[in-house]
Amino acid sequence: MDQRGLSKTYKAVKIKVGGRVQGVGFRPYVFSLAKRWQLNGTIQNNSDKVIIHVEGEEYSIEHFLHHLKESPPLLAKITNLEHQPTVYKSYQQFSILESDLTGSPLPAISADSAVCQDCLNELNDPSNRRYHYPFINCTQCGPRYTILEKLPYDRKHTTMHSFMMCEDCLEEYGDPMNRRHHAQPTCCAKCGPSLSLVNQKREVIAEGESAIRGTIDALTEGRIISIKGLGGYHLACDMKQPYAITHLREIKSRPTRPLAVMMRSLEIVKQYCHVSLKEEELLTSPIMPIVVLKQKINRSLPNELAPGLTTLGVMLPYTPLHYLLFKLGGLEGIVLTSANSSGLPIKYHDKDLFEKGGLSEFSLTHNRVIKNPLDDSVVEVNGLDETYLRKARGFVPEPIKTTIDTSGIVALGGQQKNTFSIGIGEHILMSPHIGEVDNEEMLDHFIQQIGVYKRIVNIDMDHVAIDKHLGYSVNKLAKDLSPNVVTVGHHHAHHVACMEDNGVVDPCVGIILDGTGYGEDGHIWGFEFLYGDAAAYKRLAHMCYCPLPGGEMAVKEPWRTASGMILHHWPKEGQEMAERLFPDKKAEISILKKMVKLKINSPMAGTCGRLFDTVSAILGVCLKSSYEGEAAIKLAGYMNENYLNARSIEKVAQSYPFKIIQSAKGPFQLDFSPMISQIIQEKEQLQLEEIIYKFHQTVVLSCVEMILALYKEKAWLPKRIVLSGGSFQNGYLSRELSNSLKQKGFKVYAHQQIPCHDGGLSFGQLIIAAHKVKNEKLK
Repeated sequence: MDQRGLSKTYKAVKIKVGGRVQGVGFRPYVFSLAKRWQLNGTIQNNSDKVIIHVEGEEYSIEHFLHHLKESPPLLAKITNLEHQPTVYKSYQQFSILESDLTGSPLPAISADSAVCQDCLNELNDPSNRRYHYPFINCTQCGPRYTILEKLPYDRKHTTMHSFMMCEDCLEEYGDPMNRRHHAQPTCCAKCGPSLSLVNQKREVIAEGESAIRGTIDALTEGRIISIKGLGGYHLACDMKQPYAITHLREIKSRPTRPLAVMMRSLEIVKQYCHVSLKEEELLTSPIMPIVVLKQKINRSLPNELAPGLTTLGVMLPYTPLHYLLFKLGGLEGIVLTSANSSGLPIKYHDKDLFEKGGLSEFSLTHNRVIKNPLDDSVVEVNGLDETYLRKARGFVPEPIKTTIDTSGIVALGGQQKNTFSIGIGEHILMSPHIGEVDNEEMLDHFIQQIGVYKRIVNIDMDHVAIDKHLGYSVNKLAKDLSPNVVTVGHHHAHHVACMEDNGVVDPCVGIILDGTGYGEDGHIWGFEFLYGDAAAYKRLAHMCYCPLPGGEMAVKEPWRTASGMILHHWPKEGQEMAERLFPDKKAEISILKKMVKLKINSPMAGTCGRLFDTVSAILGVCLKSSYEGEAAIKLAGYMNENYLNARSIEKVAQSYPFKIIQSAKGPFQLDFSPMISQIIQEKEQLQLEEIIYKFHQTVVLSCVEMILALYKEKAWLPKRIVLSGGSFQNGYLSRELSNSLKQKGFKVYAHQQIPCHDGGLSFGQLIIAAHKVKNEKLK
């Protein structure tokens, strides 16, 4: 009889668990759970899931399954759990078996995770054998993807295989009741990686804790130091020393792009920045990404950190090494940026760090090999929602569930903020952020990353999806990967990425706002109103085209974009208007007028990004960009709620005029020339912040009015709308447009897991290609 007074019933159950269940302490957890409920059997990893065989009392198995579903380990993410009766084998104990390579190719790889509190407790305990050991880890934290050579995730398949565990570590590793049971990177000072501080001649000048203290001294003195992290090398300096920050910018060739900082503690972060509950949750999560926070006006840090911006990217110490850099010194925060020159791949090989003498005077390094490089992830909170600006450390690789079979397809993404995606059954495996692939070094890095995924996921690539802009560097690789190439429209990919991200299958309307993208008519699109699904789409409306004199040069110099728009809308007086706005550019404006008139190197464009550039230049906020989106980012910075309140800007419902041009034959068009004219008039009359606020309101209102005009003309359109494109990184724009449309009765979908910018293109491309492949098979 059991404790309920019922006859004992014994049975055996086979359980298959899919998701993030490898490298997260799942097997030791299951072992302990089985012991707790007095069950015998086995657990085994294979290449895509965990297989459990348990047998014992039926009552105990019920509780075992309940706890397995409801309270898995902190880092685990169960996406599928199946169980069924099986043969009773009369096991005498519960055992953890060696991993089995058989199974489907869907990988179950855990992402790298920030140091956990249990390990920090040991790190700070003088009586613990891992006291101040900078590579402490357990099943709940530490390196995973960055050290993985191949699946399954066992020590012999990671870069830790070169470190033979000592007796103490082996005992912990083999003890099913220990926190480090089967923790593959398990190590200590006796048997694990070690630290060194080296100079540019590669001479070791300090080791162990002395290396950390030497680094702290150098940072305090205002020096630039390279620090080897989880996924690559960072350049570091004291966040409170303007000269050091300026010097770091010079050696990295990064004049104004914002730099991220790592601060000692959450308490320090709150001294300098506003932190919401959601932002605090992200900062202290196992991911510990860079979170873009609003700076406090009265506790400003050096402007050199984020010139012209009211926000700052902040993270907390996510490795024990970072933690010790703060504990053993008095620094409140350090700048951390990837140790590569601007526009080049992340450095992660030790030998690469010292090329041409290196970028720093000293390097804090170690002998644990980084197999797979990885940037820090970047997240911004918009209300209660998260906007992923860069998904890398802590997030990838993680399969994303899809509504269609994606097997055998790879999508190469775009030119900027590049990612690629690989299809595996009804899942997509997205690469980490790669960046702008516009030179040979970055293209080689892209090829290398494709190789990493092919090594981890052994699948055939039967089809490859690419952007229709055939000038993109990554598109040159398509034929090398597969003879079957599917070209996908840039904004169609954005549209479908957001649909799939929200599980929307039926055709819907999409508002796609971004900086650039090849259009079906040969012009540059980026302020689009589309209707369709993954199979096909129709262009309903767009912003009126204006010339970009100088092409790519206009993107880098917003005053050119503004001049092009003014010269286009006001052919007679436009030159004089532009010269008044940009008096030191009179000679160039005269040339631009001829270029626009003769259509010389002046592609036609209608994009939200270029609209922001135009207004930013007219207002003198940004005349020349040193990084992608700078003009728009600086305008968005003025929409910081705390900043507006401090400047006493009255936030009332006001906007500038615009026109909707309706057509019975072609797409409707949005004409912003009335707005541009009035902004120029009000430039000397109103506060800068008030004009920027009214401009944002106008963009929102123009989208709402266009949607209402379209639905009046086409009443059959479904009231489902997706929002995608890089301009929706602007939190105010995303939030206000979504709320305004919802108030009009529309169901609005914004991105959830996938970035809204070009980092999500490959995801949308792959879904579109999957539908095309499916339709071809049905023919």
